[in-house]
Amino acid sequence: MSGSAASRFAVAWLVVSLMVLGGFQATSGESRAVDPDRLALLETRLDELRARWNVPGMSAAIVKDGRLMWAKGFGHADVAHRRPAAPDTVYHLASLTKPFAAVVLLQALEAGQLDLETPVSRYGIELESQGTIRVKHLFTHTSEGVPGETYRYHGARFGELDKVITAVTGASFAAAVSARILEPLALRDTSPNPAQAQSCAEAKRDAEGFGRRLAQGYDSAGVTPVPYPRHFGAAAGLVSTVEDVGRFSIALDDDRLLRAETRQRAFAPSRSTKGERLPYGLGWFVQESNGLTLVWHYGLWTGTSSLILKVPQRQVTFVVLANSDGLSRPFALGSGDVLRSPFAREFLAVSW
Repeated sequence: MSGSAASRFAVAWLVVSLMVLGGFQATSGESRAVDPDRLALLETRLDELRARWNVPGMSAAIVKDGRLMWAKGFGHADVAHRRPAAPDTVYHLASLTKPFAAVVLLQALEAGQLDLETPVSRYGIELESQGTIRVKHLFTHTSEGVPGETYRYHGARFGELDKVITAVTGASFAAAVSARILEPLALRDTSPNPAQAQSCAEAKRDAEGFGRRLAQGYDSAGVTPVPYPRHFGAAAGLVSTVEDVGRFSIALDDDRLLRAETRQRAFAPSRSTKGERLPYGLGWFVQESNGLTLVWHYGLWTGTSSLILKVPQRQVTFVVLANSDGLSRPFALGSGDVLRSPFAREFLAVSW
């Protein structure tokens, strides 16, 4: 990059950063209505980012003050068949499944069926360790090395919580997530991975029907169709729409899924054995920026990516789902900083 180009890049980055921080300023009192012109600008910028990061199709939604205030599709859910992306397009959630699994586990905690201090070996989980791995360590991605000492995002280790869910609820994750979340909230557009017919049956979902509704997944270039992974479990595998994920978020905020104190515990960052603040709570990433708490999660898998970003002080949530890995792969979100994502920054730049 030439010196002049680098200078232009630096200035552009500064402008974007100032826009983001300007949209972040915490205020008291009633929330302000969103300017329709700014929302239209957000739509334009999201579509530009979609094209920039090779996303053939994506859908986005915004929840504000307990209601779904906006949802829109961009591009194509299936390019070859010219099927447009829409608010009701079904996508793989990938690791955005983890917040759903967290609710199942935390409901068991509230019912006295689960103690986060329990060694995972009691559930038949055997992992290499320099100490005793407890349920809380898998939950917070702190199970590697000396348990509790270091954060390292590890989807497969989180996935071991399947065994904990089965042990404490007496049901598979598919059956438990259906009985505890999907059915009570009438999330009819959410299902286990359609490639897992047994899991769909346990969740009372039509695997073939959801398979037909899925957006086609594409490679990182956004050109070549790719098959989705066949896995389903607590770490990844739910499919859903932005509208259903938005309804899930509303129910969390309304304390219909968890008690307020439990939700607050989930939305609080964990601490290492050395007292250091870590980027993950219980099923959610948590960070602070300019006086606001950002609670979020992302997903990344073959042919899919996803993001949910909540700003509790503003009572606003952003959901975006895509049919390539372009929402997540370029930005190393597992490190714990959602501001690496230009999609998140554009959302936060709007004065909510």
